[in-house]
Amino acid sequence: MYRQRNLVERFFNRIKHYCDIATRYDKNPANFLAKIKLIAFRIW
Repeated sequence: MYRQRNLVERFFNRIKHYCDIATRYDKNPANFLAKIKLIAFRIW
């Protein structure tokens, strides 16, 4: 269980390095979700 938790924490830490996600420049929720999916695809 700890190994999975560590993996998830590192994933969100990497997402925070993208400035536009951390500050949420996109006002439309669909665009924001799409950008998160693209970043997640790029990280994994």
